[in-house]
Amino acid sequence: MAEGFELDLVEISPNAEPPVCKIMDYKKFLYEQKKRDKMLKAKSTQITVKEIRFGPQTDEHDYDFKRKNAEKFLKEGSKLKAFVFFKGRSIIYKEQGQILLLKLATDLEEWGKVEAMPVLEGKRMIMFIAPKKKAK
Repeated sequence: MAEGFELDLVEISPNAEPPVCKIMDYKKFLYEQKKRDKMLKAKSTQITVKEIRFGPQTDEHDYDFKRKNAEKFLKEGSKLKAFVFFKGRSIIYKEQGQILLLKLATDLEEWGKVEAMPVLEGKRMIMFIAPKKKAK
């Protein structure tokens, strides 16, 4: 029948019982399949991680500036990695670093949720914040 219509016999799903075949133009089938794959790839979201670095004794103005940037990153849909970097003997201010990160988390509550609470890893105290899903 396929030869009569000058088309190809294309096997759609070989695992079905019995296998499903269609009479169609094979090149058109490949083109549509490639187009469908491209659409699926475009719809998938790429998660980017943006970093914001604080010191244990970050000034209020610097904090506000970095908070606004963090807010912008979360609105864009990026994950946020906020960390306090302790240099030299500033490691004795661990509590200040933790307070700073928790303050950031409460300020950004509207745009993101805390994925991982502040954890000390070496000379860094790290916290992850994920963007909230947008209501459709």
